[in-house]
Amino acid sequence: MTGPTGKIEPQPWLTAPQTRKVMKALDADGGEARFVGGCVRDALLKRPVEDIDIATTEPPEKIMTLLENAGVKAIPTGISHGTVTAVIGQAAFQITTLRVDEETDGRRAKVAFTDDWEADAARRDFTINTMSCTLDGDVYDPLSGMKDLARRRVRFVGNARQRIEEDVLRMLRYFRMHAAYGAPPPDISALVACRALAPRLAELSGERVRDELLRILLGPDPASAVQLMRGERMLHYILPEAADVGVGELRQLIWLEGPAVKIDSVAPDALRRLAALLGARVDGGEAAAAAKRLVLSKKQTARLAAMVNPPFEIAPDMDEAGRARALSRMGEAAFLDAALLAWAAERTVSSRQTSKRVQSWVALLESAASKMPPPFPLTGRDVKNLGVPEGPRVGDLLEAVEEWWEDGACKAKREDCLAELKNRAEIPPPA
Repeated sequence: MTGPTGKIEPQPWLTAPQTRKVMKALDADGGEARFVGGCVRDALLKRPVEDIDIATTEPPEKIMTLLENAGVKAIPTGISHGTVTAVIGQAAFQITTLRVDEETDGRRAKVAFTDDWEADAARRDFTINTMSCTLDGDVYDPLSGMKDLARRRVRFVGNARQRIEEDVLRMLRYFRMHAAYGAPPPDISALVACRALAPRLAELSGERVRDELLRILLGPDPASAVQLMRGERMLHYILPEAADVGVGELRQLIWLEGPAVKIDSVAPDALRRLAALLGARVDGGEAAAAAKRLVLSKKQTARLAAMVNPPFEIAPDMDEAGRARALSRMGEAAFLDAALLAWAAERTVSSRQTSKRVQSWVALLESAASKMPPPFPLTGRDVKNLGVPEGPRVGDLLEAVEEWWEDGACKAKREDCLAELKNRAEIPPPA
């Protein structure tokens, strides 16, 4: 077995008492445990480590016993595949027995457990994810992942086509990882394999595609990743509504969500970025089809539809009444979505805007929080209190007064709205 070839200096996640307690428990009966995957990769890059994955030579049932003996909560989250989750307070550790794939069908694998660290590394997706690390920080690198990481090269382990055929989702993971860790040019063998196997993306569940696509859209350079995916025909199979378009609106939205607009309520948002990718080129039916294919929730589907086809045209040129009406009907969050997407679309036509135009857009965005109108002060009960009988006229009168209220920039008080309602109620309805 190859010895350690690198070293990770002590870091908070590595020296935390919870981490040391879990590792001590796993090593208690002569087994060996190491950190694997993303936490090792990100630690070497000095990036924040969020998820701590551990591999061990012990079988899953033994892992459960070792953790429980040490007073650590153990959850059999995927015990048939060798995975147990250890929980100490707010900290969670995913622990997996070393394994090799016996059978794969492009979606799931039948695995066998092993005590061979290099065999386990060889079944992983990318070389930069194959490194393992001991509690002392010694890094084992059997497949030259450190060299690829230093060169910012995202490369499949072994034969790219074979790795993808084992799990088709690895095609989408490749573009996410390249955007996060790679540098141009992308690995040619990976692109060749992805293009050849792209039709197999149709085999994946909408949930798996959705989760990976939204992760790509929240990555460090999603516009470039999506542009690369489009060139390799990935979008034709996962998001055909956006397959033949550029990524101008997405790129501009990313810029606006970043340092360009320093407003507390503006932050990167994956669903908003999906709407930017679809853009004004799709109608409501196409947006609904995309939402269904990606298995979006009802709330997400409704929000996507509102972003792609907003009920109001949002622009800095809106008068006070128009802005108040839009804010009242849409709400702060939907208004903010529509404003950011409208600004991004405008910038695709001309990104060189005057400082006056930029400030007018910023003021519009800020108004979503600072100038949110109060709720309309009347209800159907107010109409009935005037003696109007139950029926369509109740809703008609209420809607008419609400429009009057909005025409006045939503400033009229309740007593003024009641007076307007009384005046309108006294007018006999048309025959």
